Amino acid sequence: MPSSLQFFAALLGLLLFLLQWKWCQPTLHNHRLPPGSMGWPYIGETLKLYTQHPNSFFSVRWKRYGNIFKSHILGCPCVMIASPEAAKVVLVSKAHLFRPTYPPSKMKMIGPEALFFHQGDYHLTLKKLVQASFSPSAIRGSLPAIENIVLSFLPDWENSTSVICTLQEMKKYAFEVAMISAFGDNPEPETEGIKCLYQNLEKGYNSMPLDFPATPFHKAMKARKALDETLVRFIEKRRGSGEAGGGLLGILLAAQKKKLNQLSDSQVADNIIGVIFAAHDTTASVLTWVLKYLHDNPNVLEAVVVIQETLRSASILSFTFREAVEDVEFQGYVIPKGWKVLPLFRSIHHSSDFFPQPEKFDPSRFEVYTTLFITNFI
Repeated sequence: MPSSLQFFAALLGLLLFLLQWKWCQPTLHNHRLPPGSMGWPYIGETLKLYTQHPNSFFSVRWKRYGNIFKSHILGCPCVMIASPEAAKVVLVSKAHLFRPTYPPSKMKMIGPEALFFHQGDYHLTLKKLVQASFSPSAIRGSLPAIENIVLSFLPDWENSTSVICTLQEMKKYAFEVAMISAFGDNPEPETEGIKCLYQNLEKGYNSMPLDFPATPFHKAMKARKALDETLVRFIEKRRGSGEAGGGLLGILLAAQKKKLNQLSDSQVADNIIGVIFAAHDTTASVLTWVLKYLHDNPNVLEAVVVIQETLRSASILSFTFREAVEDVEFQGYVIPKGWKVLPLFRSIHHSSDFFPQPEKFDPSRFEVYTTLFITNFI
């Protein structure tokens, strides 16, 4: 082997050794951390999470370690919790100790100023503006455009000579609807370029944050930069026209004009991308599972409760991210400041302790709750 290759191999070996050594060193909190595995240095258990079935990944660790265990995914040390009581503590009763977050790689791609990365006045102001774009009156005005999207897909589905991938078709549909939510239902030339750039961006959402040429993360960040530049030019064009236009962008620009907030154009762009992200992938997954369960259970086609059972059974969102804002005492363990905390919705939804025969699709398990809600509402 040439001497230069030997040197490189030795250097790489030394680097891996140092990473492993640092990984295994005890810290102040190690003796009180929850049980679990941190996996390989830097990579952690990311590959296992994204190559195994989610039910398998979580259930194996739940059976081995219990309702609270540590792991390391997407470059972040984290604590996973798998009981409704613990999830309620993190998300509700002590929410001030766990701020909303995502892995750093995904935050960079969506944009650090997106509302779901923040708390306080900034979050509340943006939340009101985003909710306005999804109000009944706003949605009602977009129904004809949304109906046209569905009608445009039907001929291809009807005349297809090959098997249709429902999830991919629902992704196309949900993405078009998300674009309407973001920009309004009047087509503009710039939106086609925005679509293309966003689709390149989302390919890197679950990638490791390795910013080297040819890596998914690098390609995604390159698309993100171009997307931000395109959005800022689009914002300037709308502002120059004297009309805010439709969708969330129109609402944010109108608020800027009235000086209801101090949002910069870059912050507006981050929140537009954030809404497309939030309205796209999970919506497509929910629609796919709704279609599957309605097909498999025609007797419940008219039942509203099928939606709730679909959300439980499919568990579209396997978990969500929070981050400890300080060292937190939690069920006899310490969650160090800066660690991610993941309430495992999928494990809770598929636990026989809370849902008898969890593998069975049974909308009737929600009938009592739906009846109570309707009774109280009326």
